[in-house]
Amino acid sequence: MLANYREIETVKDVNHLIATRRIITHCAFQDIDFNECCCDIEHCHFQDCLFLGCTFPKDFYLRTTEGCLIFESMDVPYNAFRSQLYNAVSLYDGFDMNTPDPSKTCFDSVVYQRYLEYGKSTTDIKESLARSVHDNSISGALHTLLAKYSPWQVVGVMGGHGLKRTGNMFRQIVLLSKKLTELGSLMVSGGGPGAMEATHLGSWMAGRTLEEVEDALSIVAQAPCISDEKWLQKAFEVMEKYPQHQYESLGIPTWLYGHEPSTPFATHIAKYFDNSIREDGILSIAMGGIIYSPGSAGTLQEIFQEAVQNHYLTYGYSSPMIFLGKHFWEEEVPVYPLMQQMLEAGTYKNLILSITDSAEDVVNEIGYFRQQMKDAEV
Repeated sequence: MLANYREIETVKDVNHLIATRRIITHCAFQDIDFNECCCDIEHCHFQDCLFLGCTFPKDFYLRTTEGCLIFESMDVPYNAFRSQLYNAVSLYDGFDMNTPDPSKTCFDSVVYQRYLEYGKSTTDIKESLARSVHDNSISGALHTLLAKYSPWQVVGVMGGHGLKRTGNMFRQIVLLSKKLTELGSLMVSGGGPGAMEATHLGSWMAGRTLEEVEDALSIVAQAPCISDEKWLQKAFEVMEKYPQHQYESLGIPTWLYGHEPSTPFATHIAKYFDNSIREDGILSIAMGGIIYSPGSAGTLQEIFQEAVQNHYLTYGYSSPMIFLGKHFWEEEVPVYPLMQQMLEAGTYKNLILSITDSAEDVVNEIGYFRQQMKDAEV
């Protein structure tokens, strides 16, 4: 069996590697500025190594043998070889509240404008390659984050992007996400507004009192919709007032829907160009269960994608599908009775279905499933 390349992503790791050996083999150096290395790399010999988006000293000669590949940085406004996920600081770098349209000045907007300029399905081979390399790098960084968690600790929330910050459903999602985060879950969503933002606001407020949560809700409620001019500003206001240093959450947005801002409340943001990778990725990693709040076409698609995944036990076991909002899922969009009917008829198998109006019920259902998974490991 072929061994994976050893990934080297920090100058500290490079220094340690060079200090301990002179012949370096089967390593992948990603986004490394070798100008910052304190060790003498000119005396090292590299065999079967990858150099992805690295920077080297001027007039430097890299001693390599056949099998080494060097991919230089690409002329795009983003780092195609980045080794870390985004966060609010990196994604919204350049966000300036003193300009008429503050979101247009930030990194995220610059990348989106280029995305539109070259086309969502670009025919430019260089642009297409840069996007593919970027998304592959994001997937690598995502796997590094997920390695810290058991699969059943990762819990997803799906729902409409149009959910207002002032609504009761928004508050319910905030509260259940806060509690699940405190109980050890890594909460995951599509990383956008509405139900997705509520997920990450809840995780951001983990460890704080209910009074502080209500205060945060009152702040964001001053700009309840993504069309409001201060939608992002109010989110940053909450983050500044209530900093988060202990708990994590993961948003997985896409520039395909770049007209909708990504929520800055997610501590880790895996933003993709390719939406198909992003959609499948959310469903495949949320093995601790998925909570479905009211939504429209996108949410419905995700329900049936997840049902197929659970039916075939694609990842070894089935995880809970929890529908939040009885009237919506039983009357307005009667998906839940349909799923039950197909499960009883044998059209679907292995589904773990439940429906509720209570955030507490959701937490209990996820907790019960998690305990079952822990017991199975013993």
